Parts: sequence; C-alpha cells; structure tokens
Amino acid sequence: MVSNYWDESAELDKLAELSIKTGVALQSGQDLLITAPLEAAPLVRRLAFHAYKQGCGIVTPLYTDPEVTLLRYQNAHKESFDKATDWLFEAMGAAFDKNTARLAIVGEDPMLLSEQNADDVGRANQAVSKASSPVRERITRFDVNWNIIAWPGMQWAKRVFPNLQDDAAQRQLAEAIFKASRLDGDDPLANWERHNANLRARTDWLNGKNFSALHFYGEGTDLFVGLADGHEWMGGASKSRNGVTCNPNIPSEEVFTTPHALKVNGHVRSTKPLSHQGTLIEDIVVVFENGKITEAKASKGEEVFLKLIDTDEGARRLGEVALVPHSSPISQSNLLFYNTLFDENAACHIALGQCYSKCFKNGDTLSKDQIIKNGGNSSMIHVDWMIGSETINIDGIDFDGTAIPVFRAGEWAS
Repeated sequence: MVSNYWDESAELDKLAELSIKTGVALQSGQDLLITAPLEAAPLVRRLAFHAYKQGCGIVTPLYTDPEVTLLRYQNAHKESFDKATDWLFEAMGAAFDKNTARLAIVGEDPMLLSEQNADDVGRANQAVSKASSPVRERITRFDVNWNIIAWPGMQWAKRVFPNLQDDAAQRQLAEAIFKASRLDGDDPLANWERHNANLRARTDWLNGKNFSALHFYGEGTDLFVGLADGHEWMGGASKSRNGVTCNPNIPSEEVFTTPHALKVNGHVRSTKPLSHQGTLIEDIVVVFENGKITEAKASKGEEVFLKLIDTDEGARRLGEVALVPHSSPISQSNLLFYNTLFDENAACHIALGQCYSKCFKNGDTLSKDQIIKNGGNSSMIHVDWMIGSETINIDGIDFDGTAIPVFRAGEWAS
C-alpha cells in the first residue's frame, strides 16, 4: 500500500525531476552516485528514471540501514568505533575525480543514536570524519555538481509529528518537504529560477558592500564574525569546478560566505537544536576568542558536542556564516525538522570546521595554503548550527568601523 502510494505520487516525481534537472543539474553522459536510507528506494527509483531520461551514463545507489547501524552500537566490540570505511570514501573520491555527480538523500531518524553510549558515538563520528576527507575535500572545493534532497522517513516523521499515526505523520512530513522544496504549481523548475534570482540579488548586494565583519547581537548573543580576506557571498545556484551550475541544497533559503578563522570573538547561543549523527544537541552556548571556541556547553548532548569540537584543531573554528530571514517558508512552517538541511534554512547559522573554497573571489584558482592564508579554515568536519531568530540583529562592519544594518529583528534591513 505504501509502495503504491509513493509510486503514484506526483509530488515525489516532481522532486526527483527537480533534483536531476535543477538540483544536481545532471549532464548528458555523466554518471551519478546516490546515497540514501534504505526506505527511500521509491525516490531513488524516480531519480534514476529522470537521470536516464536526461542521458545519464550509470546511476549507482548506495543504501544505509538504520537497523544495521543500531546493531553495531548494541553488539560490536569497542574497537569497532574507531573504524570507518575509508576504502569506500576513497572510491567515492575517485568517482568524483572522474566527473561523477553526487546526490544525497537525507531522511534518517534524527534520534537514532540518542540512547546509545555517547563515547561510542563520538568515537565513531571522529573515525568517519577522518576517513571521509576524500569526499569532503572534493565537495567543499565544489569539484563536481552535487545536490541534497530529503525523503520523509517514517521514524523521522514520527519525531516531527509525534501525535499522528504512522502513515499520517509520514504524509504530513512529505507535504512539508514538498512545500519547502518549492514544488507548488505546475513548474517547480521555474519556481527555482525565480528563487535563485532573488538569492543572487542578495549576494550581489553583500559582495558590493564587502564588509570586513558581521556583528550578531540580541538575546543570548553578542558575536563579531570577521570575514575572510577576499571572501565572496554565494546562495542558490552556483557553478562547480567542472563548469556545471547546480543547486546543492533543496530546499535552500540562505546566502553564505567564509568567516576568518582567526577573527571571531564573543558569545553566541543556538536558537534551534542541532541533530548530529543521530544525537540531538540542544541549547548550545559557546565563547569565541580570536576565532577559537574557548568555552562550550549544551543542555542536552553536551558530551557529543564536546567530542565534535575536539575532532581536530579546526573543529573549534568557523568555516561558514549564513544569513536566512526569520520569514523564510521553513521558519514560518513553525516546524522543527530535527534535520540540518531544513532547520538551517529557518535561521541564520554558522558552521564549525571546513570552509568552502568556492566562497572566495577566484576561489577555483587558490591553493589550500592560499585559502588558509586568507583566513579560510581547515578541518575534518563541517557542522552547521542555528543562531538566528526574530530577536537577532546583524550589522555589517565596514573596514573603517562603520556599522550598516543588514538584519533587524531577524529580517533583511532593506
């Protein structure tokens, strides 16, 4: 019954077509690698249909199974949590070097590991962070066209809509995903063309101002985020190094750039929970001094968060700062998705760890050393968490110290 429902879903087909044509912007003859939860197979099949219609060479799906993940935490020897599939990540990196496009589907239970041993979770996360560098480096360099979309996983749906029966919760989450992905109307591709134009207008304004820093202030936050030398704001559609213009995230409401890894000072409080590798981390409060987190706490999931920021030296520094108005469709849904792909598009956010080299003027031509010299951060992680709300103001700081309003009460000032 569920299979037939998804097979006949016009919206699911629209999402798949949008992902292939606008999201990953798959090119004729290009191969496609898809990672997905096992239950997202109906979406993977629709993606494969549209990929082959688009001229794809070969579609390769890689599935994950939450039950197998839990079996590891419940039965594996302790040494298991220091291991990761480095061979798989190396193969994926080799595929990207051959111009294979990347498509990821999220939809897992955000609380899958919440009852497992926090030390085991932290060790496993660190092992994955280290092993996945061949993939992470190519994605943050924007070597190939890539895209992330969502499947309404049953356990995820029950987290978001705990008072609904299983099928009703899943269909309600599906509707929320479809709406946030701008599938309304007869032409989602045209919807995204207009949306990309609006985001481009915002990035053009910010790039024209060329601020030296941003000042976030409001309830629980007083934070100066210095911006990297030669930084460039991006948002919506972007051109990857292989020359393909794609939309990495569907949905996406953000404009973002690279902070200076050594020039972040002050304190900041999270405004939404962070769902990280199956653990929910709530009420994060950190203090930055000269770019580095010197104090950190959280009301829930603190042990996992502390493990996260100790992954390596760069894990305590910022790799991204992003602006999202409180009036964004995802924010106005009043839903907590427990998933960063959605929740980061409900609020301004920062990311710990690796920066995007693409967020520099002429970033395609810069070496790793040049990016670091300009203030870009290097790390084995990249984790976004939300710091914006209707109580937060943001000023852009000119190089002469003049403050210019950017956000007021969570909205664009102009």
